[in-house]
Amino acid sequence: MGLMQRWARRWRRPPELPDALWSAVLADLPFVASRNPTELNRLRDLCGHFLAEKEFHGAHGLNVTDTMALSIAVQACLPLLGMCLPGGHPPRRPCDLLDWYGDFVGIVVQPGAVLARREVRDASGVVHQYTEALAGEAMDGGPLMLSWEDVAAAGEVAERGHNLVIHEFVHKIDMHDIALGDQPGGSPPLPRGFLGHARGAEASAHWQRVMREAFARFTEAVSLAERFGGETPWLDDYAAHSPAEFFAVTCEAYFVSRERFGAEFPELVPLYDGLFQAAVSRPR
Repeated sequence: MGLMQRWARRWRRPPELPDALWSAVLADLPFVASRNPTELNRLRDLCGHFLAEKEFHGAHGLNVTDTMALSIAVQACLPLLGMCLPGGHPPRRPCDLLDWYGDFVGIVVQPGAVLARREVRDASGVVHQYTEALAGEAMDGGPLMLSWEDVAAAGEVAERGHNLVIHEFVHKIDMHDIALGDQPGGSPPLPRGFLGHARGAEASAHWQRVMREAFARFTEAVSLAERFGGETPWLDDYAAHSPAEFFAVTCEAYFVSRERFGAEFPELVPLYDGLFQAAVSRPR
């Protein structure tokens, strides 16, 4: 997103969100409704600006209603509430945090999961083609796709640590500042002074070490469950797919089922607090 968009945001009055609409959306999202009044007011302001900047497109004849758009906005903006800006500084205004989502405008909402053709090349150079069912997809520098069937179930699946919208928008955070053609690696830009580290390289090394160890522990648990009938991990085993997916899936759980997340991944709680609560926890 360029300078012009930032200037437009500075002078723009965000759309008014009717009380009845806001209350109806929160009623379906208990993990959001439980936030304190200050956080909810901040979230409401952020959502107004989000809706002014993003364009929703319903696929296959789907009509994206105001309720649907606001539900997506609420869940998308939830991770931003306590963050610093991509440059590492606290925001002057909450709406500036939308810079994290500044590389795209369009959000395509599908009625349900879509089938995508995939192509991979193995170590021998052989190309394999397959079909994958996608509930959502975030593309670096491009639009974001969501299955409304999965979005609408957010309140029901929260206790299992699932949330499609948070998953895909956290991918966007992870993609911030990566080079064209690179893939996200579960290591987003960190705020200045992250967990007391004076140097960015030290902070990044600490993040990567803790994440690498947690990812290895989780993938081993998934392998034991699949091969030897061990206990099935609570978290969705899609997190074992890659470090980037591990980051996105664990972030889902962090925001929608924090107590269980803390019990399952205590080593990740300080990391995620340091990233997602950086602006509200630092001394003023």
